Amino acid sequence: MNIIKLNAIDSSNSYLRMLCSKKTIEDLTVVVAKHQTNGRGQMGTVWQAEQGKNLTCSVFKQNDCVSIDNQFYISMVSSLAIIKTLQNFQLPKLYVKWPNDILSEQKKICGILIENIIKNNDIEGSVIGIGLNVNQTQFRHLPQASSILNLTGRWYYTDEVLSALLKNLKHYFLQLNHGKHASIKRAYEALLFRKNKPSTFKDVNGKMFSGYIKGVNENGNLQVLLEDGLISEYAFKEIQLLY
Repeated sequence: MNIIKLNAIDSSNSYLRMLCSKKTIEDLTVVVAKHQTNGRGQMGTVWQAEQGKNLTCSVFKQNDCVSIDNQFYISMVSSLAIIKTLQNFQLPKLYVKWPNDILSEQKKICGILIENIIKNNDIEGSVIGIGLNVNQTQFRHLPQASSILNLTGRWYYTDEVLSALLKNLKHYFLQLNHGKHASIKRAYEALLFRKNKPSTFKDVNGKMFSGYIKGVNENGNLQVLLEDGLISEYAFKEIQLLY
C-alpha cells in the first residue's frame, strides 16, 4: 500500500488522477493532504476544511470487476467502509444521506467524491475522494456540519483514522469482488437517512413534494414512495432531500 503525504495541494483527487494518467498506480494508493486549496465535493461544490485538522485524502481502487452499469456499488462500498470506521470510533446515529454524505446525529461529518477512470467502456479504476471532519470544531456558515471531536469529545490522530478506513475499504471491496452485491445493497439501504419516514423533496423545477425513501435501484437512483402509492426513481441531480 502506497501512501503519498503532501502538505498542500489544490485537490487530492486531481493529483491522483494526474498520477494515474502518467503511470500504472498500485491498488489502494492513497494521497493525503494536510491542506487542500481547491477541495471538491459533489456537483462542483467546494469542500472546506481547516489545515491539519481533518482527513482529506483520495484512494485509488482498481475496479476491473465492476461494470459501468453497476458503478454505484463503488459508492455504496465506500459509504459502508466509512460508516464502519466511524462506528469503531463510537460515533452515534450514523446514516448515509443519499447518495453518499455521511451523517452523525443528523450532522454532515464526511463527504465522498468518486471519479471513475473509464477506457473502452470499462471501469479501469476509481479515485475515491474522502473529506472527513476529525478534529475541527468550528464550521463557519455550515450549520449542518460537525466532526468526530465535536460528536465524541475525543481528539484523534488522522493517521489512525486513515489506517482504520483503508482496512474497511479493503474489506468491503473484497466483498464486492466476490459478488456480494445483494448484501452490500441491503446494508447500504438500511443506513439511508430518513428511510421509511415522511420527507419533503424538491425537484429540478423547484417543485416541493412529499414521499417516503424506500431504497435505491441498481443504478443508484433513489426510490421514493409518493402520495399516490407509486414508487418513482430519481437520479442524483433530479431531486434534493430537504427534510
